[in-house]
Amino acid sequence: MPAEDAGALLELEQLTVGYGDAVVIRDISLTVGRGEMVAFLGPNGAGKTTTLRAISGLLKPERGRILLDGDDLAGVAPAMRTRLGMTHVPDGRGLFFGLTVAEHFRLRHRGEEVDADVAFEYFPALASLRSRRAGLLSGGEQQMLAVGRALARRPRLLLLDELSLGLAPVIVERLMPVVRQYALDSGCGVLLVEQHVHLALEFADRAYVLAHGDVVLSETTDVLRADGDRILASYMGSTPGVM
Repeated sequence: MPAEDAGALLELEQLTVGYGDAVVIRDISLTVGRGEMVAFLGPNGAGKTTTLRAISGLLKPERGRILLDGDDLAGVAPAMRTRLGMTHVPDGRGLFFGLTVAEHFRLRHRGEEVDADVAFEYFPALASLRSRRAGLLSGGEQQMLAVGRALARRPRLLLLDELSLGLAPVIVERLMPVVRQYALDSGCGVLLVEQHVHLALEFADRAYVLAHGDVVLSETTDVLRADGDRILASYMGSTPGVM
């Protein structure tokens, strides 16, 4: 299991982000190592999506630092972060329903390489859907396409926001191992926002729990699987024995 250390691929240092005068996350710190899958958990409205948007450059932090491979990303535009190897799959999947599966892999930023064969390797079912429009795909197929597009960019850091949104758990159980395998094969770090806590803990190495804009728990998933009360207490904003 990758270690949490100063040599991490992604580091957030005392990050504070908000919208206007409303602060959403306060002084949070976390790391994601190479080849590591990290779950980012917490109740709705805790600030998880805000954190991912800040990492990918869509929101400007009020203070704190975001480091990729030790380099401060302050002032680095979202498109440049993509070129540095960061890929963000939003909770809305980011698909164009009028385009076919194949056409989605032809969409790219200037100078960006997108290798559809990587997506078809990890999601073989997509290969037979090349000519189908995204709007005609099932929810699970759409999510495969969204994640497949991300993998086709050969990311160094993959940000996944609500992989399970709108999907039956059995579908998510097929997607999660693929993401895990890609991380192991490529050394890509994965930061996963997920509401299905038990699935996230099954496949991730470590987890952070965010509540009311603060990281209230950071632990290995082995420990958390064995002590579900700690997750529950963290969601409630308290500690075991104090609820």
